[in-house]
Amino acid sequence: MIDVQLKTSDFYYDLPEELIAQVPLENRTHSRLMVLDKENGNIEHKHFYDIVDYLNAGDCIVINDTKVLPARLYGVKKDTKAVIELLLLKRVEDKKWETLVKPGKKAKLDTEIVFKEGLLEGKIVDVLDTGNRIIEFKYESIFEEILDQLGEMPLPPYIHEKLEDKNRYQTVYASHPGSAAAPTAGLHFTNEVIKTLEDKGVNIAKLTLHVGLGTFRPVKAEYITEHKMHSEYYEINEEAARKINYAKDNGKKVISVGTTSTRTLETISDDKGYVKASNGWTDIFIYPGYKFKLVDGLITNFHLPESTLIMLVSTLAGKENTMNAYKEAVKEKYRFFSFGDAMFIK
Repeated sequence: MIDVQLKTSDFYYDLPEELIAQVPLENRTHSRLMVLDKENGNIEHKHFYDIVDYLNAGDCIVINDTKVLPARLYGVKKDTKAVIELLLLKRVEDKKWETLVKPGKKAKLDTEIVFKEGLLEGKIVDVLDTGNRIIEFKYESIFEEILDQLGEMPLPPYIHEKLEDKNRYQTVYASHPGSAAAPTAGLHFTNEVIKTLEDKGVNIAKLTLHVGLGTFRPVKAEYITEHKMHSEYYEINEEAARKINYAKDNGKKVISVGTTSTRTLETISDDKGYVKASNGWTDIFIYPGYKFKLVDGLITNFHLPESTLIMLVSTLAGKENTMNAYKEAVKEKYRFFSFGDAMFIK
């Protein structure tokens, strides 16, 4: 039964700022791995490369193969040359994007913006109630190639260091561009770890969920049931559905990599825990009281206090187990958030 009295403040923990990872480790798999047993709350301290020891033949790992767009652009107003910062949020039509523009007061309707001496131009064609702008772009080659050339990675607001290598904010299996943020649990994987898992007989199923900036939006409501969840687009194909259903049919575990994969799986699963190929939008909000239909285990990072992500983790592992684990992670000086260490809930 859902506890409607759960408060956002119930998911607060004290985090020293120096534990927020500012840069990724040189080797992806050398992150630490906290293994949390959701049945009894027991904790083990490992490294991410040890994950292969916890998975067995027939188990299915579900990864999110979305690719982060280098969606932060800097341009100038065509008339005044004032600097404009742009963040692409989502494509509305072929050449039209919903964007976040700074400074907003300089970005009025019909404002024209020039990027890199005309390689890319844009015009504000609508101002939404949220304050976001719809921009219609003008360019001659392929938009994604221009973005690769001009854009910067839209790193979360708690990361203050410059990212030297754009690819470190992508998973090694990223293939479908469309995210404004990385599915960070997947950043720990290397092709070698994936091959080791496959050689062991573990199935790897891919889905796509394009992560929006809403993932960083704080929960401002006093009671969590009053929070409105953001919506994100997902796709899953027949092959992935078959691998997931095979695990369920054979009494094996389905392990989701990240909260994005988890939310997608729980959105598309039927009451018996089976899935089929589909696509659409999900705004599912998973918090204590929710009963999981499909996901047995979760590989994830350490999340912000009072976030919807720590609420999801608390639902799977149990709130007391989760908050105890976070307290232990702070004590043991784990690295937190996007470039931080990992947790495996088994």
